[in-house]
Amino acid sequence: MSPTVTTSSEANGNVSAATARAAASAASAAEASGPQSITMAKALNTALADAMQADSSVLVFGEDVGQLGGVFRITDGLTRTFGEQRCFDTPLAESGIVGMAVGMAMNGMRPVVEMQFDAFAYPAFQQIVSHVAKMHNRTKGALKLPMVIRVPYAGGIGGVEHHCDSSESYYAHTAGLKVFTPATVADSYRMLREAIDSDDPVMFMEPKKMYWSKDMVDLEELRSAHAANRKVGRSSEGRAAVARSGTDATLIAYGPSVPTALAAAAAAAEEGRSLEVIDVRSIVPFDDETVCASVRKTGRAVVIAEAHGFASVSSEIVARVQERCFHYLAAPIRRVTGFDVPYPAPKLEHYYLPGVDRILDAVDNLQWED
Repeated sequence: MSPTVTTSSEANGNVSAATARAAASAASAAEASGPQSITMAKALNTALADAMQADSSVLVFGEDVGQLGGVFRITDGLTRTFGEQRCFDTPLAESGIVGMAVGMAMNGMRPVVEMQFDAFAYPAFQQIVSHVAKMHNRTKGALKLPMVIRVPYAGGIGGVEHHCDSSESYYAHTAGLKVFTPATVADSYRMLREAIDSDDPVMFMEPKKMYWSKDMVDLEELRSAHAANRKVGRSSEGRAAVARSGTDATLIAYGPSVPTALAAAAAAAEEGRSLEVIDVRSIVPFDDETVCASVRKTGRAVVIAEAHGFASVSSEIVARVQERCFHYLAAPIRRVTGFDVPYPAPKLEHYYLPGVDRILDAVDNLQWED
């Protein structure tokens, strides 16, 4: 069980220490009863709470993350539990949010900031590219920036433009940033804890349409595994996962596209075709070993992503696989991505987003021999 700390609210007399500790004990007891069906949002919320409880240098701030608990309620209850000095609201000024986080990280804190929506992060882009990504190199290693920028990204929620961008390519292209994107409930907890522990800045891309997806997860087991892995320096960073085994072709996906790839593989199985699904998980650093081992086994590959195809993460994956697996390929690598247009109106997004039919069409075009 995680250790109990006295929060700033307790110190200010707003909440009694006994009340806060009793609430924490009750929550821990409820979660210690084995596997439960929880949402990705709950897993992320629990990861933040556990990190804050374990390390007083971890702070959470951003627009509406305090009393409201965030637009998607990912920070729900953190201000109530840890006080306004540990989880607080900021003005609507993304460059200021990230700039303040840079200063805090330079001075020994571990800030976790929320950008609220993907495209809302663009006003902070100069801070991210010029300072967050470069400070460690600029100071010849004298300064580290242990900070996490959480970005709810991608589509599938019926939102309008500026709320459904897939902006991962901008960050992946920027040397000095790590880029994580979980696709499962367990990975959401696991990878956010690891991102907060990292001494390097992490862009943590959260597929917002999956916030309400559920899975059976044992939170106490995840806590124990995190503690054990941290003790020996083991993490998910730079490690892809085989989400489904197969022999005929490989579907490579990340974040919000992983469930779609799995659905396509299930549909293909009904037609007698065995497709392997690789969940990239860590875009930067990238796991060439796991991805290429799968492609060498199957000889065919399709890369799936919601982002535009031109000059994208999917482009990079195709290039890396082609360079490393050329003599194993039975057909050119295909891509199924969002179209190279601005994100469409809500009623049209199902045409834009990669779907099972588009994936299966790409698989059918992998030069199969009759």
